[in-house]
Amino acid sequence: PAGPALAPFLRRCVRLLLSPVRLLARLGLRDSFCTKVFPYLTAKVAPICNRKVYQQKQKPFSNWRKFAGPSGQLTLLEIGTGTGTNFQFYPPGCRLTCTDPNPNFRKFLLESLSENQHLKLEHLVVASGEDLHQIPDGAVDAVVCALVLCSVTNIKKVLTEVLRVLRLGGAFYFLEHVAADHSSRTYFWQKVCDPVWKYFGDGCSLSRETQQELEKTNFSELNLRCIHVTPSWIPTRPHIIGYAVK
Repeated sequence: PAGPALAPFLRRCVRLLLSPVRLLARLGLRDSFCTKVFPYLTAKVAPICNRKVYQQKQKPFSNWRKFAGPSGQLTLLEIGTGTGTNFQFYPPGCRLTCTDPNPNFRKFLLESLSENQHLKLEHLVVASGEDLHQIPDGAVDAVVCALVLCSVTNIKKVLTEVLRVLRLGGAFYFLEHVAADHSSRTYFWQKVCDPVWKYFGDGCSLSRETQQELEKTNFSELNLRCIHVTPSWIPTRPHIIGYAVK
């Protein structure tokens, strides 16, 4: 791995190059622009990314019946739904609530919903994962969060909200890219690229220790495995996928 002193130096160089973008952010212009443009970019990129992890998603996203309520119907909440990439994995007839802090995703989400008519959308809420006060305590059988925890402001608050809205015995499904091994070359480049990645990835961090946060959360059961998504040179790796039970 590269010397430990090199990464901070390179990060400072990156921040210097980002000075114009940071100025726009302080003026409030960058956030307005990204809020409108990011959904269009996601709509183009998300299907490509989904194809790369399609098989890995199928296994953990196939045991929904295990967590359905007494009626056999699943009440499901997705945090950071975005364009609705995960709709194809949800069981027919499930009662779906979607949340996302960016209202500009609505157009693309509704398009995805029209292509997945086996689903019933009950609520579409503009909200961040840290504050889901519109969802009552213990109201859902399952919560899904895919490639979202990398960009939230506070992972602990999101997971606290997940536990609150889940009924006892309900499940939290996740797929996230996480920090690489700290002694690896990948982690070195994650730390170097993080500043620019956050600016152009709508707050996405390459080096989140999401697995540790899941392990510290008061779930009764945690089923997790590490997967590697191609291409190998992209710094958004490795990924973790699985589900946790309340």
